[in-house]
Amino acid sequence: MINLPDFVQDFMKQFEDAGYRIYVVGGTVRGLLMQKPVEDWDFTTNAKPEEIMKLFPDSFYNNTFGTVGIPHEGKDKSHVFEVTTFRKESGYSNVRHPDKVEWASKVEDDLGRRDFTMNAIAFDGKDLVDPYGGEKDIAANIIRAVGNPDTRFSEDALRLIRAIRQSAQLQFTIDEKTFGSIKKNALLIQHISWERIRDEFFKILTSDFPAEGMYLLRDTGILQYILPEVNDCFDTDQVSPERHHIYDVGTHLVESLRHCTSNDVITRFATLIHDIGKKETYRKDNKTGIITFYNHEVVGTRQANEIAGRFKLSNKERERMVTLVRHHQFTVNEKQTDKAIRRFIRDIGVENIDNMLALRTGDRLGSGAKETSWRTELFKKRIEEVQIIPFSVKDLKINGNDVMKELNLKPGPKIGEILNTIFSEVEDGKLKNEREVLIKRLKE
Repeated sequence: MINLPDFVQDFMKQFEDAGYRIYVVGGTVRGLLMQKPVEDWDFTTNAKPEEIMKLFPDSFYNNTFGTVGIPHEGKDKSHVFEVTTFRKESGYSNVRHPDKVEWASKVEDDLGRRDFTMNAIAFDGKDLVDPYGGEKDIAANIIRAVGNPDTRFSEDALRLIRAIRQSAQLQFTIDEKTFGSIKKNALLIQHISWERIRDEFFKILTSDFPAEGMYLLRDTGILQYILPEVNDCFDTDQVSPERHHIYDVGTHLVESLRHCTSNDVITRFATLIHDIGKKETYRKDNKTGIITFYNHEVVGTRQANEIAGRFKLSNKERERMVTLVRHHQFTVNEKQTDKAIRRFIRDIGVENIDNMLALRTGDRLGSGAKETSWRTELFKKRIEEVQIIPFSVKDLKINGNDVMKELNLKPGPKIGEILNTIFSEVEDGKLKNEREVLIKRLKE
């Protein structure tokens, strides 16, 4: 049983009163059938765009696919309902959008152009229209292409990665025939813009099962086209007597992602790629069998920067991801000085402490280490403690004006030298960062 909210029923009734057919459609119906909260309401109708706009004067229409946006006030929030005219499509020369769109007379025609059976269901408030068995596939947790999967993926290659994204989000299994077609057509993903790939990839990263999504991307062959740096790492061994790792580098990266404790998409991305520099820096001593990856974090930093550009990350996102990759190889040791820990914090930025610790947790557990580490917990505590001490000259309780006033000096390099000396003594614990104490030291 599907019970539509009153505000949705009232909206659909306006079409019916005007003599049109209208259906809730696609992912909206899937969500209703799975009894999940619905945020986005999508509809399909036999009304033409211009007819819809006559019914709703405040609507807007700025595309060639028959989708009209209609602002609507719900019980608790405002919505923009997307209403699309029944349509048929043909010709996909760019493997993304149809060359020709024509209006259809039946809802079944509209459902036939959709990607997967679970998204090819319509509901008019009373009855389901389900020509491809989508309800049955939803009940069985299966993602299956509508009709011939080769045809579906050649129409829109973004569907290749969308199938994997929805598998990771919904915990659905991809039908065997559909999975085989994704492998067969994986190279078509190269025709899709990086912005669209990034959006789907980010949804995989932030799903509840990102590791499973990455393995699917690898097993279908898509990973080699969008993230070859990670794909190549599955061939890089790092299991040797003196190392704590139990996986090859690629598997380690994915398992690190699985155990990353942050929900932030850039932190998860950085966790996935933090060791990609190991492929290029791999060395194995033929006599001892010892494997090394000297300076892999430096090589990985360059690669992370390239990946950020490819995925069209913002400058802020790029900086954060590169910083996390560059400094992930930090030491966690109970013998570290406070000064060393403060240097670590300055390198990554206070705002990235939690992100870096989340990456480190993923890194440890993704290597096969135990769930907890007393060294890591002690390190977290010391990070909190050392932040009480100033991190730079500007955090001192005195400034250049105080130096000039107390020592009767004019502006110049000498002022900075004195402040740096004072800061060093505070950082080493020789002075307290209190104004009276620092003024006294100045006079000395």
